[in-house]
Amino acid sequence: MASASPEQAFVSAWSSRYRGATVQDLEPPAALSLNPSDAISVALISAFERDYTHLTIVDSKRRSLLGYISIPHLQSLLEAGRVRPEDPLSAAMTRFQRRGKAYRVITMDTTLEDLEGFFRQGVSGGAWRQDFAVITDDKRRFVLGVATVQDLEEFVKRRPA
Repeated sequence: MASASPEQAFVSAWSSRYRGATVQDLEPPAALSLNPSDAISVALISAFERDYTHLTIVDSKRRSLLGYISIPHLQSLLEAGRVRPEDPLSAAMTRFQRRGKAYRVITMDTTLEDLEGFFRQGVSGGAWRQDFAVITDDKRRFVLGVATVQDLEEFVKRRPA
């Protein structure tokens, strides 16, 4: 019986620029979490005031993470007339799947190489397959922030090779 080949480890072309940096080095702003019952207009105003592109959606009682709102996607839904500003966020949010796919914990201590691997879904040099990551504590009890592909790209631009 032949043994299965080991998974290839993710290798980043930017490793020399990361030099051990972690998500904390991106200095992500604090998360802004809203409830599914909040109006779409509240999400838009909150995101524009803080220049956020993604907002997390949490259960109003348990504070558990339910999903997210992408502001560019929300704007396209509004322009197409599929939602209205007074509609609840539940009408436009993307819900996280609780089953099937394993949740990957991203914390402030996650290395930037691991974060890039998450964004590229483990394909070295591959396309960006995720555009943001929710940053939580180790036990996934609290949403601490959101890191985006753009945050990672800006970090690399600022660091010499």
